[in-house]
Amino acid sequence: MPTPLDHEFVRSAARAADRTAAPLAARPDEQPAGVPHRGLARRVKNLLAAYRSPDSALHGSGQAVAAVTTHLRALRAAQTTTGLFAGGDNVQSPPDSAFTVNDVCDAHVLAAGAGPELREVTAALAEIAGAASGSLLTGGVHTPNHRWELSAALARLHRSFPDDRLLDRAEQWLAEGVDIDAEGLYSERSAVYAALVTNPSLLLLAEVLGRTDLLDAVERNLATTLDLIRPDGTVETVHSRRQDQKLSFPLWPYLPHYRLLAIRTGRGDFARAARLAAADGIDDPDLLAQTFLTPDLCRALPDPVAETLPRDRYLATARLAAHASATAHTVVYGGSDVPERRRIRSGLACNPTFLRMFAGAAVLDAVRLSRAFFDLGPFRAADMEQLADNRYRLTQTLTTAYYQPLPKDLRRDDGAYRLLDEGRFSAAMAFPDRPQDEVSHTTRVEVDLREDGADLRIDISGPPVPWALELTFRPGGEPQGAVPLGDGRWCLTTGPMTYRAGDDEIRVEAAVETGEPLAGPDSGDVLRYDPGQDHTVVGGTDATTGNRVYLGGHSPQTLTVAVRARRPAPTV
Repeated sequence: MPTPLDHEFVRSAARAADRTAAPLAARPDEQPAGVPHRGLARRVKNLLAAYRSPDSALHGSGQAVAAVTTHLRALRAAQTTTGLFAGGDNVQSPPDSAFTVNDVCDAHVLAAGAGPELREVTAALAEIAGAASGSLLTGGVHTPNHRWELSAALARLHRSFPDDRLLDRAEQWLAEGVDIDAEGLYSERSAVYAALVTNPSLLLLAEVLGRTDLLDAVERNLATTLDLIRPDGTVETVHSRRQDQKLSFPLWPYLPHYRLLAIRTGRGDFARAARLAAADGIDDPDLLAQTFLTPDLCRALPDPVAETLPRDRYLATARLAAHASATAHTVVYGGSDVPERRRIRSGLACNPTFLRMFAGAAVLDAVRLSRAFFDLGPFRAADMEQLADNRYRLTQTLTTAYYQPLPKDLRRDDGAYRLLDEGRFSAAMAFPDRPQDEVSHTTRVEVDLREDGADLRIDISGPPVPWALELTFRPGGEPQGAVPLGDGRWCLTTGPMTYRAGDDEIRVEAAVETGEPLAGPDSGDVLRYDPGQDHTVVGGTDATTGNRVYLGGHSPQTLTVAVRARRPAPTV
């Protein structure tokens, strides 16, 4: 017996498309000034989906067609003589143009399936796609996900305008192997790029090329993402190597992928995720077009499987652990690329947050540790060990040097030595040729994850330096029991503090095991977050915002910090 259709899902998708498409159709001749080429193509696709949908207010609307024509003229005008599109910071970019061509090709399928009334629209879309085809066939990329976006564009071009050269080129990119690791994370470890680029691209390629291995990769990524869904309906990003490592990313962009694979595989855990992604309503205007292009999306979801608590997951490749219970959802992270690469760079995992916790409305967004050691920046673990179930040790040793005079045979009369970077700064001093006096500093953080939070044991060894632990709480409450410092900052000393939001709270208590007492609220030079010279040399920072609670002191020092969630018992 065929699976029944989910008419309410389709109606919701139509309403979402109408919210974007209806204002455009109301002013069909208005020129879309300032709209980038990707936005133009997406508008065309959404308008055509609304035109074709019986559930849309624009079904069969001549004004919708007129708005499509206006946008197509603007899109063709943005196309250069190479067929690539102008605009954005990536000049003559095949992958950036591929995003647009993917929508153009989808729009072509929608228009071609509508009948003779859209013959001119279909022809205009074919002209735009054809003009871009040559450059996409030979063009290159500069990020991992670009390979799959570009390959998807080649496959879509072939779908509408068959040409074996297009498939051969897509297969050439795919022959490099999909960059998914043993834990199910893509190499960029980015929720944004998994949800918006890699997963949809691989699903399309799996369909056009008949590649079940690509479908399997998407399923593996979605299965791993289940353990990264946070109680606030977002996906964990602290381990990302892209822009979202410092952002909060919602679950709803994953909706079509969880929904499609839940329907095709019968997975109840994917059905649960799909429902959660749509819990606040459907507001993605692209979903309506996807119901035409992938009709399986319109089928009813299988019964969801309830989430099992407590649960825990350790992603060894990203060095990220998550433990979820009915009381707290806690994340421990030690997978930064910075200790190995010794630089802050786009494409590296740089976020120094090593712990965060969710307790209903009370959220501890970030725990970070600064040390004033040669301005080398906050603690970022170079190693993360799993000591036992839900017990981890994060370690980082920083080493720098003072340099001795050059050996006699390496001296130059003109004093013109090589300009080199020694990991902390650059100078014309031929650093590798000099004897060195090394100075080292080690930080170890042991984390014991509990049902109601975490116990931390922080050991800072090496020469005496000031340090500060920063706990950033999400706005919505106020620390009680800490000393206000002004500007959203508080100082925690020997007594406990509580951060309460609604009926939920997070309690923090610190104690010194070895070393001098904690710094008092008058120690402004200690109680601060220092992003390190890689940021400050260009006037930048990666500092958090929110309610920031500090405790600090001078190493060597060992202390314990207990972080506990308290929430009211659920009502029956």
